[in-house]
Amino acid sequence: MKKCFNPEKAPQAIGPYSISNIYNNMIFVSGQLPINSETGELIIGDVKKATEQILLNAKYILEEAGSSLENVLKTTVFLKDMNNFADMNEVYAKFFDKNPPARSAFQVAKLPKDVDVEIEFIAYIN
Repeated sequence: MKKCFNPEKAPQAIGPYSISNIYNNMIFVSGQLPINSETGELIIGDVKKATEQILLNAKYILEEAGSSLENVLKTTVFLKDMNNFADMNEVYAKFFDKNPPARSAFQVAKLPKDVDVEIEFIAYIN
């Protein structure tokens, strides 16, 4: 049975969707935006800082669900400008330095709140 999982301290959904869904021992995390959940600050114009904030948000969500970044099987990265791929990748590599997940990356015309990057995650729960 599917369970909606919306940790209180994670950046909240900006529409009619769940932050994540758990099914059996899998967690599907909706695309995360670079929002600091403590301050509400939205990071725009610095892909490195934005990517770091997204990965920290995902780390929190996954750990609250009993998973971790180490358990991520697949990510999908959405970039407003593929010229920022190297900056995103530099930060991403620090979080996934061993056994990185499968990944797709796309340039898209526009992202919610006009952010520069959004990342979604699929992981297993221990």
